[in-house]
Amino acid sequence: MGLIKVFKDTVGGVFEDQWREFFVCDSLPNNVLVRRGKKASSRRSSNKGDDNVISNGSIVTVAPGQFMLITDQGRVVDFTDEPGDFLYDQSTEASMFYNDKGIGESIKKSFRNAIDRFTFAGHPGKDQRVYYFNTKPVIANRYGTPNPVPFRIVDANIGLNMVMPIRAHGEYAYKIVNPLLFYVNVSGNVTEDYTTELLDSQLKSELMTALQPAFAKISAMGIGYDELPLHTMELADALNEVLSEKWTELRGLAVDAFGISSVTASDEDIKKLQDLQSSAVFRDARMAAAGITAAQADAMREAAKNPNAGAFVAFAGMGAAGAAGGMKASDLFEQAARDDAARAAQAAAVPPIPAEPAPHHSPDAWVCGTCGTGGHTGKFCAECGQPKPLSAVYRCDKCGYQPDVSKGIPKFCPECGDPFNDEDRVETADRPEA
Repeated sequence: MGLIKVFKDTVGGVFEDQWREFFVCDSLPNNVLVRRGKKASSRRSSNKGDDNVISNGSIVTVAPGQFMLITDQGRVVDFTDEPGDFLYDQSTEASMFYNDKGIGESIKKSFRNAIDRFTFAGHPGKDQRVYYFNTKPVIANRYGTPNPVPFRIVDANIGLNMVMPIRAHGEYAYKIVNPLLFYVNVSGNVTEDYTTELLDSQLKSELMTALQPAFAKISAMGIGYDELPLHTMELADALNEVLSEKWTELRGLAVDAFGISSVTASDEDIKKLQDLQSSAVFRDARMAAAGITAAQADAMREAAKNPNAGAFVAFAGMGAAGAAGGMKASDLFEQAARDDAARAAQAAAVPPIPAEPAPHHSPDAWVCGTCGTGGHTGKFCAECGQPKPLSAVYRCDKCGYQPDVSKGIPKFCPECGDPFNDEDRVETADRPEA
């Protein structure tokens, strides 16, 4: 058996009189995952055959967002996810590789396993069916954590590592990514629509169970609980990783999107986190001194509000604030200054990286006219072995420009562009001996 793609130029032509049955499926609602294909009457004839028999030459139509498969005695014999009209021809081989680009390798592998291993109990006679799977994302599935989910908060800057129970609410979307696995392990050979209501409770329970390890993956990325709504894509990836065995590999499902409407924690836990973060600031001596100074100012303001207390009470409150924790603000400021000095001394103790020494050139150094290297003081170039250039005076025979031969003889006059050659050499000393 197999499917042959019907091209548009054949519609209404010779095949029309031979098309005895026409299988179509309207757009599937969001809550319908699988629907059995129904026969429709054609213009030339009316379908009077058995609903469980697909006549040779029938037409099967596939719409965008749908995956179609054909079963024979409950056994998958053909499928496609390519939109269009297909001619059902029992004389051909199964055309599972027809749409090589549209159908993923995992679905092909599932087909090869299903065609040998997965069958359903048949019955006498023929039982051929067409099923349509909804491959669009199933959206607007609400969730809410019935109990707080632990979320670990890590801040290496202040040495913070604590677990805060949080509650999350929002919506998620999932989709069928492998219809063959879904047919074999979930829906089976159904006669009526397979809807989301049959799966909602189970999927939501497994999703809430997977939320805790998914939160752990997000926390390991350094994301705070209050930043979760900004990282829903990472959370969806983490959920798919946790749910891959139960959802993707068993049922052919995957989380398509995960949205968070709100993330809340108890007031006690929030205050505890804020206190820890505030306390961590005072590990710096200067910040601790500033905190004591602020406490002293608050004590003086409170004392000033009491007209009967007088200045003595104000200064007593100030002294009490200053002695809080056994430290004084002045001591802390001195400690901060000592810390700064220690850091400066440590930085000064590190030897600076020496700069590259500038090349030293002797006043008698010369530049090789062959390789261009300079700084030579001997009779020969240390790079290419060429002898020191002739002690000569060159003058351009066009404009009279006289170059400095100690820097090399240019190939062209920089004033007029005339090439330098032997005609420009007006005075020459002996070449140095080799």
